[in-house]
Amino acid sequence: MGDIQKLTIDGKNYVLLSEEDYEDLVDGLRADAIMARVAAGEETWPLEFVRELTETDSRIRTFRNYRRMTVSELAEAAGISQPYLSEIETGKKTGSVDVLKRIAAALKVDLDDLVVD
Repeated sequence: MGDIQKLTIDGKNYVLLSEEDYEDLVDGLRADAIMARVAAGEETWPLEFVRELTETDSRIRTFRNYRRMTVSELAEAAGISQPYLSEIETGKKTGSVDVLKRIAAALKVDLDDLVVD
């Protein structure tokens, strides 16, 4: 960290630091907030998995494989038939919002993680 100057203007105390030092300080605070969320149990995903999510034709299948679930296990957890889940995964059917919410819950992800605009 470079030079830091303390100033008093109109009776208020201020600290003057370089823009680079300010950005480093903000980055550190953001990193601390992220680490606190991770320490509190928020899930993180490996970079390779995130890349796969951006390239896949079926985010449901990608999450299912990541969770090491079979089609039958996910279908049962979501309360739908295995053939119906297969059709959703292959894009033959879209699935209702209710069904997609149940699939997301079974995969322990947000609905937004499954649906891409």
